[in-house]
Amino acid sequence: MRQGLQLRVSQHLALTPQLQQSIRLLQLSTLELNAEIDQALQENPLLERDDPGEPALFSLGTAGDGPATPQTTTPAESDERDERRDEARGGDDEGWGMDFSGSHGQRDPNDDDMDSGESQAASISLREHLGTQVAMTQLPDRERALVGFLIEALSDDGYLTQPLDELIDLLVTDDDEVREALLEELAIALRHLQNLDPPGIGARNAKECLSLQLACLPPSATRTLALRIVNEHLEQLAARDFTRIRKSLGCDDDELRPAQDLIRSLNPRPGAQFAPIETRYVTPDVAVKKAQGRWVVSLNRDAMPRLRINRLYADILQRHRGGSSSSAGLASQLQEAKWLIKNVQQRFDTILRVSQAIVDRQRAFFDHGEVAMRPLTLREIAETVSLHESTISRVTTQKYLASPRGIYELKYFFGSHVATDTGGAASSTAIRALIKQLVDAEDGKKPLSDARLAEILGEQGIVVARRTVAKYRELLNIPPVSLRKVL
Repeated sequence: MRQGLQLRVSQHLALTPQLQQSIRLLQLSTLELNAEIDQALQENPLLERDDPGEPALFSLGTAGDGPATPQTTTPAESDERDERRDEARGGDDEGWGMDFSGSHGQRDPNDDDMDSGESQAASISLREHLGTQVAMTQLPDRERALVGFLIEALSDDGYLTQPLDELIDLLVTDDDEVREALLEELAIALRHLQNLDPPGIGARNAKECLSLQLACLPPSATRTLALRIVNEHLEQLAARDFTRIRKSLGCDDDELRPAQDLIRSLNPRPGAQFAPIETRYVTPDVAVKKAQGRWVVSLNRDAMPRLRINRLYADILQRHRGGSSSSAGLASQLQEAKWLIKNVQQRFDTILRVSQAIVDRQRAFFDHGEVAMRPLTLREIAETVSLHESTISRVTTQKYLASPRGIYELKYFFGSHVATDTGGAASSTAIRALIKQLVDAEDGKKPLSDARLAEILGEQGIVVARRTVAKYRELLNIPPVSLRKVL
């Protein structure tokens, strides 16, 4: 065995700290980016926020240069510079005057606003609402305490999910006589609870919940029939088995229809209106608007952190360049601050480029809606903007685009395709939109089966299997044909 030296030449990619930071910032959402910048502002005294209206205090050179010369700019010059920069990006601030209330995946903007009662109800908890009512009753202290005990046992939907004999285990020992007496007291307390508002509270199952609500309504033939349906045929009603219900109850469609409508008007989750309202706000990174016949993307300047170098420390570095170890530390922090500012700017420039490329390919969607969505892959955009597919994936994750049609995640515009008779391809998003249109327009007495939907799509030149239609229908939360049948 002989030892020796051998020289070998090879190439490999080394991820510099600056490149690693650039990749990390690119995949962050706007919220995560702001958190990252807040941490950098706390750790690096060379970095500070650039408040609008103040003159720029530092002009960055290229990365790797020494400390740049401080440059003072008047507010007017700064505004003029920002305006020129916005024009170069192909957008302006006017796009942010559009109404983006119809955000994708959020509440339908055509829906009526929540009434004031629902808003007020959501401001207090279910237990607080019920406890206030109990406090106003004339019940003895013991019964009031037992009702309060049952209130604490309610689920968020307002149901008493545990049997009374199990709840007794939390209160007494194994004394059978005491347990039997307490069980009777709890049953009385439950009746008091079920008389409170909202109707249906304290029910032990859906049947009891609906029955309690119907019992609060004025007597009528429709209410009587609805009570019988709930108590005897609730499963058949859920399965839309109207034939069996009519035969069992001896009624016709004219009697069954208003009873069904009455049942559908009830609330199967009476406690849900008191649940905390979780509002999820999305800050769009870019906006798109039509200008001179073309859809143009612009950056949301409100989502862009404004950063600059601190003038005081920059002056210190200039006066003590190459001096003490403290100035060397400041020089390192200056370089880190320059990297961060540059990478943040590069992040938004990349988002802008990718967004414009997406919009250029999906302009039919912005003109006509989901039915005009075309198939799109990450590779197509990557080739257009000369970036890697993994970079496009990072750019389009948790980045949002505001448009007159709503707010969409950039990933929304990518999707699989289905072949057409003409040899082309149709986007899965467009096919789902077509299925929704067909179902919305169907005859409720003769709803379209998945096989029939596939046939109709085939007549329009879109080759799609029945199981694919079923998959898309489920993604749209559309019930199967048997559950869409109406009287």
